[in-house]
Amino acid sequence: MNSETWRYSFLCVLILPFLPLVATAESACGKPATPISEVQGTDPASLLAGKTVTVEGILTQDSRSEGGFGGFYLQQADHETDNNPATSEALFVYTDRDIGKPGMRLRVTGKVKEYHGLTELVAVRDIRICGREALPAPSPLALPWTQDPEHLENMRVNFRQPLTVVDNYNLGRYGELALAAADQVQPTEHLPPGDDAYRASIRNRQNRVLLDDNRSIRNPRPIPWPPEGLSSTTVRAGDRIDELVGVLDFRFDAWRIQPTQTPVFLTTNPREPASGSLPDDPVRIVALNLGNFFNGDGQGGQFPTARGAATPAAFQRQQQRLVQTLLAPDPDILALTELENDGYGPHSAIASLAEALGSQWRFVSTPGQDGDDEIRTGMLYRSDRISAIGQPERLASGPFRSGGRPPLAQDFRRIDGDVTVRVVVPHLKSKSCRGARGDDQDQADGQGCYAARRTDEAQALAGWSSINAGGRNSAGTLIIGDLNSYAREQPIAVLKSAGFASMVHHFHPCTENTCHHYTYRYGGEKGSLDYALASTTLKPRVVGARSWLVNADEPRVLGYQSKRAAKRQGPWRSSDHNPVIVDLKL
Repeated sequence: MNSETWRYSFLCVLILPFLPLVATAESACGKPATPISEVQGTDPASLLAGKTVTVEGILTQDSRSEGGFGGFYLQQADHETDNNPATSEALFVYTDRDIGKPGMRLRVTGKVKEYHGLTELVAVRDIRICGREALPAPSPLALPWTQDPEHLENMRVNFRQPLTVVDNYNLGRYGELALAAADQVQPTEHLPPGDDAYRASIRNRQNRVLLDDNRSIRNPRPIPWPPEGLSSTTVRAGDRIDELVGVLDFRFDAWRIQPTQTPVFLTTNPREPASGSLPDDPVRIVALNLGNFFNGDGQGGQFPTARGAATPAAFQRQQQRLVQTLLAPDPDILALTELENDGYGPHSAIASLAEALGSQWRFVSTPGQDGDDEIRTGMLYRSDRISAIGQPERLASGPFRSGGRPPLAQDFRRIDGDVTVRVVVPHLKSKSCRGARGDDQDQADGQGCYAARRTDEAQALAGWSSINAGGRNSAGTLIIGDLNSYAREQPIAVLKSAGFASMVHHFHPCTENTCHHYTYRYGGEKGSLDYALASTTLKPRVVGARSWLVNADEPRVLGYQSKRAAKRQGPWRSSDHNPVIVDLKL
């Protein structure tokens, strides 16, 4: 190698590492570039998909940290927009190159791609910093949407009004909260089943935005919301969130906001204590779905259980919370569902619960009549206040002959009184679609799966010869339990036609916009699956009925199965249902 060749080779070695920084027509800041609005276009999918383009804009939100979405959001400067409200001025740049920070102007070359509805730039081959520039002003937004927000995809936005948390189910799993303009009521709480109810539910789901945490990981730690952490407080469905500013993103089939500043959480649905006793000392009956109360072998073994606690420690948390929930209203009679169907021996689930409630509590026993389901209904009562009169009965005909959970009936009276009340505890088929066929499939009328089965069960219950067989001193019958049906659905209509009226709805009716007493939340909509239905003769003796919002509004991650529940005390999230509380003048 001569001296000239050596000198040339040496210069090449020095220059090659810096070649990507050499300004070219493609990468030079300020040179003509494809407007981001042209990349986005006016259609749901970009017309430039698959083409390589160069864009220039401001980095507004970075998501390249560990667990992030693997890129950043780039938006056109305000003075460079196309002034067409139908086109978005921003897109997502999918890259792990650590170049640029929020507030920097970048010039980026890459390929346009549609990824599950999100327009993004991939296969990035060049990024150049072009200085700093003011962030684009956020576009004002409001819910419900007046149009699909596709024209604001990936752009900075701010919501002009506080939004309501309607669903916190995925808070612990994905760091998400579903928000809407106001709390959303299950349509079949106020509408009969049919097209209108079905469409109303679709509208509810469409008019939401998810508050996200700018991460794509499962089970985030710490849980991002509320900002001060779940260890010191909670975020309940029905609470509100204000000062919501961030990037409007579309991922996993949902519009979501990736906040660029910490939003303000407003406690508009605070935890309230159970209702106290009423004047004149009425008989109080409390109904609760226990959320699968299984006690293993009753001696600390055989965990995980089939449907309940996974460990002895989780069972102890479950039992402790349920006992607090059940005792807080100071009840005389308990009507329970989702109780392990394991007999009535000293180590059975119902015996374990009675012992935990206190020495004065007794349970109703129907050995050999409880059906073959893993769970059953049950009743307990305070023997120092209440007497069980006569023999209990189970309905074992019709749809309960070979399956389901046979309803339980028992007469009670005060220990110092003569008037009796017949209490019937049903638990109708759930809305889960597992195994649904034919008429039991979802009929797109708002009732979900197995509506036909639940209607058959309600008809069998209404026609049961023992439903009103309380004797000459009977004040009437109270059907109280989990009917897995909202207030205008067919099973409730069947029981209404048989003369039974919902007492919670009598005192606290639900409308499309107002529903203060409910027992369940599903998919961001609230309503009642659990009821206290009074017969015509009993209704005048009902002096009060309500639900206690102790469970359904709380995040699932605070439930007894979660390790986060270990340090928390109190009754909150003892189950996924709220209890129903009824007061009778006997």
